[in-house]
Amino acid sequence: MIHGFFPKLYHVAPLEKLMTGSAGFSAEVSDLITRSAGVGEIIFGLCLFVFYKHKHLVALNILALMGLLLAVVVMQPQLLIEAFNPVTTNLPLIGLSVIWLKEIEQLNNRYL
Repeated sequence: MIHGFFPKLYHVAPLEKLMTGSAGFSAEVSDLITRSAGVGEIIFGLCLFVFYKHKHLVALNILALMGLLLAVVVMQPQLLIEAFNPVTTNLPLIGLSVIWLKEIEQLNNRYL
């Protein structure tokens, strides 16, 4: 949720502008897309907090993180070697989400 608020809503980070701008959008449209993504990330984060036992939501989280990483690979591959890059942020979150998904499945099997 914090990652959606500060670099996308409170102050649009230059890196966020670079990502949406590289898709060929104008500065205004790029800003709107970035801010909309920030709102979406906050809503999705709140849904994960509230519905943390729903495996479909956690699976969607994994797919979204993989999709975002793939988007960086295609659109801005030079970002993959920066200090704070999608590899060092998305891969650990994907790993934790896989563990989370397995925990949900174990809890569901325990009550059967």
